[in-house]
Amino acid sequence: MSRSLSAHAPHAVRTPASADDLISARIAAAMPTLTPIHRRMGAFVLANLFRSATMRIDELAGAVGASVATANRFARALGFSGYPAFREALVRGFEATIAPVERLRTALESPASGAEVFDASLAQAAANLRLAQTSVDGARAEVIVEMILAAPRVFVIGYGASAFLAGLMEHGLTPYCSNVQSLALMGGPSHAARRLFTASRGDVLIAIAFPRYVDDTIALARLARDHGLRVIAMTDSTASPLAQVADLVLAIRAERRLAANCDTAVLAVIEALCDAVAHRAKRSVEAASGLTEFVLPWLVAPSLTREHTEHAEHAKRRTHAKRTIHTEPRES
Repeated sequence: MSRSLSAHAPHAVRTPASADDLISARIAAAMPTLTPIHRRMGAFVLANLFRSATMRIDELAGAVGASVATANRFARALGFSGYPAFREALVRGFEATIAPVERLRTALESPASGAEVFDASLAQAAANLRLAQTSVDGARAEVIVEMILAAPRVFVIGYGASAFLAGLMEHGLTPYCSNVQSLALMGGPSHAARRLFTASRGDVLIAIAFPRYVDDTIALARLARDHGLRVIAMTDSTASPLAQVADLVLAIRAERRLAANCDTAVLAVIEALCDAVAHRAKRSVEAASGLTEFVLPWLVAPSLTREHTEHAEHAKRRTHAKRTIHTEPRES
């Protein structure tokens, strides 16, 4: 018997002001005393907090038609020692979000060929894979496999890039679990909440979230836990906000130089879990064989394709030979 998702929802807790809130308040308080050009700069920052946090001093000055010296004086008018201190305070509220932008900015300042960047990216992905192999707790993975096999229903959720990982996990588990549902993409968070409303105790939710964490994933995982589901978190560390609402955490390093995350190691762990489930599931060979037979009409058999290609080439040669005979000039 399913229970209302909101039945055990925690009361709202007042969170401390974030860094961007404090900067906004400081700018708003100083506005009446600022010069016209400084007010224009303050209005730009208030309307574009995140963008301003990513901008160098010359970029911010150029955005409002001011000089670098004016931008420095603006920071000092707000009580900072200069623009670097102002930007540091502004960035403080966006560390995880802004980190990929800063890494990309730093990388672009160091000349490198496309081949060098390509090799470095593959090397980092390989390092993440090696670390996953040595750091992911095998005993914890075994418990997760048991939870998946014992659950009447398994839900998988993730948003952003993690939505595609959730879909791949659903794809890998489907032959061996009686009911696996990906709650990613289709219908959005409200549709996912409707699905979770029908869930019961004993069902399992696998939630996937990496920096930059999508709040919907964390909110739905919390609701699922309060609804009686067991929540498995696949995330980057036990300090992740998703880890705080999970019964079991599988931490996977997913660092990437020029983007928010490297999905290589995460996908490898997902595939490893699916393989372990396939190995432990009852009648897994029959299930895999039955599924293959069922989807066979949509699969291309390589041998048939090769025979068809060879037949087509043979027919093409015969046709060409006939045309050659018909077009040769007759002897007089």
